[in-house]
Amino acid sequence: MRAVPGLDPPEYLDWTEDPDLVREFGATALEDARRAPIVRGLTEPARLRLYEGLVRNRSHDLQLKRWVRSGVLSKAWLGPGEEAVTVGACHALEAGDVVGPMIRNIGACHERGMSLASMFRGALGTEDGPARGRDLHFGDLGQGIVAPISMVGSLVPVCAGLALAFRLRGETRVALTWAGDGTTGTAAFHEGMVSAVALRAPLIVVIQNNRIALGTPLAEGGDERLAQLGGAYGIAGLRVDGNNVLDVFAGAALARREALADSRPVFVVADTFRMGGHATHDEGESRRILPADLFAHYGRRDPVRTYRAFLRQGGAGGAPVADTVLEEIEARVEAEVADAEREALASQRTSRPEPGGAGEGVFGP
Repeated sequence: MRAVPGLDPPEYLDWTEDPDLVREFGATALEDARRAPIVRGLTEPARLRLYEGLVRNRSHDLQLKRWVRSGVLSKAWLGPGEEAVTVGACHALEAGDVVGPMIRNIGACHERGMSLASMFRGALGTEDGPARGRDLHFGDLGQGIVAPISMVGSLVPVCAGLALAFRLRGETRVALTWAGDGTTGTAAFHEGMVSAVALRAPLIVVIQNNRIALGTPLAEGGDERLAQLGGAYGIAGLRVDGNNVLDVFAGAALARREALADSRPVFVVADTFRMGGHATHDEGESRRILPADLFAHYGRRDPVRTYRAFLRQGGAGGAPVADTVLEEIEARVEAEVADAEREALASQRTSRPEPGGAGEGVFGP
């Protein structure tokens, strides 16, 4: 995937394939005895769909950043470097499962069925967008995508309720949501988890440990605290490399299996790093707060390009994938993004929200 000067993090611009890191990538995905068979069992089409999802997620965010730079949008919340946490988890789910993404897990929308054109219309706030211009947080319940909530952590109790409904109806379905490392300190997170444990809800919570909560770095001992969360609730907890889409996929697949078998929630702690700021209006924030060696370390482990190199080398028992195949995927996604951009900008001109509809669907006393 080509780097884009001015949009991609500087560490991605001169990214070169490192054979040692590619071997490390493959070893990580296979070192766990329970995950290795899941990884080895992936067909080539399934592996390529994972790559396509990563490229689509990265390309979606780059397009939003272009719009910010050109004045189409005022700001955007992006997740460069965290794409594997979203894409790997989504691909481990089955039809009928439900996801509740945070705003940085927007890749869950396109990987679970929404079109990029619809998502771009949502970002532009058009009347024909998924939220009809009333909110920039959007989903599609028809596709099993619950819209994000600004108060982070609030989707944990929502998804716990959905998972409980699945169990009570005898359905083999799970609900999956994501929570940042900082989110694990909120009341909503723990209220949702207490309910999910007590009511034996098949809920998966992917804790996205990107080492910073808004402008607060992960405190010393924070990694250990996150690792102990499962034990605190008496439930299973898995730890995965959040920059390794295969490890995330296998961990989430195991979590789904355990959540259904034991009828209880499961934590998946995904260690990753956001190669940007809190949002486009303060991109330099993280670089002022966090040490430069973290950006260098994770920049070399770009989840998109490292997985591409892994596919080319045919790791984990798979056949080497030709550059032409990968380039075809990249070209297809690039065309998909361009078509979706044109559609959404056309809607922005012709489908402005009606002010009178602002109160529709709002419930109150």
